[in-house]
Amino acid sequence: MPRTAHEILIAGHWRRGTGEPIDTVDPATGQVLATVHSASPEEVDEAAQAAARAAADPSWRDLLPHERAELLYRIADLTEQSADELSRLQTADTGKTLTETKALALSAAGTFRFTGAALETAEESLTPSRGPYVTMSVYEPIGVVGAINPWNSPVASDAQKIAPALAAGNAVLLKPAAWTPLVSLALGRIITRALDELGLPRALLSVLPGSGRVVGDAIVRHPLVGRIGFTGGTGTGRSIAAAAAQKLIPASLELGGKSPTIVRADADLELALSGVLFGIFSSSGQSCIAGSRLFVAREIYDSFVDELVARATKLRVGPGTDPDTQVGPLVHHRHRDDVAAHVERSRAEGADVLCGGSAPDGERFRDGAYYLPTVLDGVPNSAAICQEEVFGPVLVALPYDDEDDLVRQANDTVYGLACGIWTRDHRAAWRLARRIDAGTVWINTYKQFSASTPFSGTKDSGLGTEKGREAIRSYQRQKSLYWGTSDVPLPWAN
Repeated sequence: MPRTAHEILIAGHWRRGTGEPIDTVDPATGQVLATVHSASPEEVDEAAQAAARAAADPSWRDLLPHERAELLYRIADLTEQSADELSRLQTADTGKTLTETKALALSAAGTFRFTGAALETAEESLTPSRGPYVTMSVYEPIGVVGAINPWNSPVASDAQKIAPALAAGNAVLLKPAAWTPLVSLALGRIITRALDELGLPRALLSVLPGSGRVVGDAIVRHPLVGRIGFTGGTGTGRSIAAAAAQKLIPASLELGGKSPTIVRADADLELALSGVLFGIFSSSGQSCIAGSRLFVAREIYDSFVDELVARATKLRVGPGTDPDTQVGPLVHHRHRDDVAAHVERSRAEGADVLCGGSAPDGERFRDGAYYLPTVLDGVPNSAAICQEEVFGPVLVALPYDDEDDLVRQANDTVYGLACGIWTRDHRAAWRLARRIDAGTVWINTYKQFSASTPFSGTKDSGLGTEKGREAIRSYQRQKSLYWGTSDVPLPWAN
C-alpha cells in the first residue's frame, strides 16, 4: 500500500497530531507504510476534557440501555461491512496473515454485537430488605476511561475495551500501540460514523497514538480518567497499577504469559500435534496465550517431539498477503532481533535447537522481520527460555514423569494466563484443569475465544477480567438505593 500521512482522532476531530512522528513499517518488506504524528500531552488533555463533556451530555447520558445498544449494533454492522479493508490494513501493519486478520475484524464486530445484546438484557437488582425500606443496587458510568492496547491483535483488543466501556455509558480515550496504529484509526472512523448517524457526541471516542512513555502516561495520570484498561507487558502493567492506586481508580491488566500445553500419553496424537503447532506458531507466536512450554509424557516424548519437529519444518513462512502463508513475519525488525536473542541465550544455557533458530534464507525474506518456527529441548523448566516470555515462534519441549511432577513444573512460573490439555481421559482433564494456575484452560483445543466467556489471568499475567456479560459492569460504578417504607420517625429523633 502507498505511504500516506494519517490524521488522528482528537476530541471528535480528525487532524494531524502535534506529537512526535511515528513511521509504521510493513514487517514483510521493511517499507514505511505511513507516518502518523502522535498526540501530545496537551492533546490528551483536550481529548479528556471533551470526553468528560460528551459523557455528561444529555443526548448520551440519558439514553436507556437498549438505546445505547443501538450504537453498538451499528458499530458491529459497519465493522463487519469493512472487514476486508480492516483485514488488509492490519496485515500490512502487523504482518499477520489475511486469514487471521479477517477473523479478528469479524471477531471485533461480534464483540460489539454481543455487548449490545448483553447491555439490553443486563439487570439491576432489588436486594433482600432487612428493615422498613426497599433496597436496590444500580449501576452508573464512570465517565472517562482510558484503553491502552498492544500491537499483536489491535482491532480485537480495541473492541474488547471500547464495546463494554461505551455500553456502560462512558467516553473512551484509546491509545493504540505505536507500531500498529493504522487499524485502530480505521476503527475510530467507523465509530465516528456511527456516532454521527445516531446524533451522538463525537468526543465519546478519541484515538491517540503515541508512545506509552508520553501518551500512555498522560492518559493514565489525567485527573478526569476514572478507569484504565491495559493489555501489554507485565512491567508496564505494574507501573499503570501503581499510578491507578495513587488515584484510587480501578484498572484491569491483561499481561504476559508463559503458558503450558500438556500432552498425556493417552491423547489423540493427531489432534494434539495439530493443536500444539497452532497454539505456538499461529500469529508467529506473538500472542500472550501462546502455548510456549510443551510438556509431554515421557513414554511418548521422543516420538511426539520428532513428529512435531518434522511438521514444524514444513510450515509455510511468508508474507501475510500470500494465501499459502501459515507463519508471517514478526511485527517489527527490533522485535525479531529480541526473539533471536532469546534463542541465542538458550543455546548458551545448553538448549538443543531441533528446528529453526534463525531467520529464513532467500531473497523473499531478505528485508522482512521473519523468524523460523523454532523448537528447543534439553533444558530444565528453570532455564530462562522456559521462564521468560519470548513472544515469538519459539517452543520449548519438556518431558514429565507423573501428574504431580507435571503440575509442579507447569505452575513453576510467575505467569498464569492459559493452559492446553490433550487427553482422552475426561477425569484427568478435569483434575489437571483445576490444579493448573491459569485463567483459561483449553481441553483438546487451543486459542478458541468467545465474547461471552470471561478472560483473565493470575499472578503476573494480570488483574481483572475482560469479555463476558460482566465486562460492562467493570466499567461502571455500583450504587445502592434505600427507599424508606415506614411512616414512623427514626428512633433517635424522638
